[in-house]
Amino acid sequence: MRQIVLASSSPRRKELLELHHIDFIVDYQEIEEVLDMSLTLPLRLEKLAYQKALPISLKYPQDVIIGSDTMVCLDEKMLGKAKNYQEAFDMLRFLSGKIQTVYSAVAIIDQNQVTTFHDATKVKFKDLTDEEIKQYLSLNEWQGKAGAYAIQGEGKRLVETIDGDLETVIGLPVNKLIKYLKNNEIL
Repeated sequence: MRQIVLASSSPRRKELLELHHIDFIVDYQEIEEVLDMSLTLPLRLEKLAYQKALPISLKYPQDVIIGSDTMVCLDEKMLGKAKNYQEAFDMLRFLSGKIQTVYSAVAIIDQNQVTTFHDATKVKFKDLTDEEIKQYLSLNEWQGKAGAYAIQGEGKRLVETIDGDLETVIGLPVNKLIKYLKNNEIL
């Protein structure tokens, strides 16, 4: 029986798979995240998800490896993880009152067969005051999150509407992933 290996250090991705009662283990390797600017954004993220899964697939050649990456985009600007408080503040100020697109890409390596896909969800932020942004940032929930917020936590208070899959915003389009795993008789 092949096991599913999540090639990610993200506790949110782990929680999402657990929520759906998927049997898996976690093993990951830190890589330098370099986006291939010659590709469209969704394909850049798919390639990055593949780069995260590849070293783990060499360690578990008979198993199913899942890599993933998430990015927040607005006006052709990509918002990854904020490096510090000021950058996080600037990101949330930029997102205030606007509709962003959150992309989550997945790469699955199954016995040298590679499948990649992505999902996109639109998120509209409320008009935020500087004080509301500072109050949110004081929770330190923004650290390590694309776009400097966690929609599954207190960050949901920043959001006015969501058009699409909430799990894509959290970091893994689990419904698409489950469909793939079932279609390929892995689940």
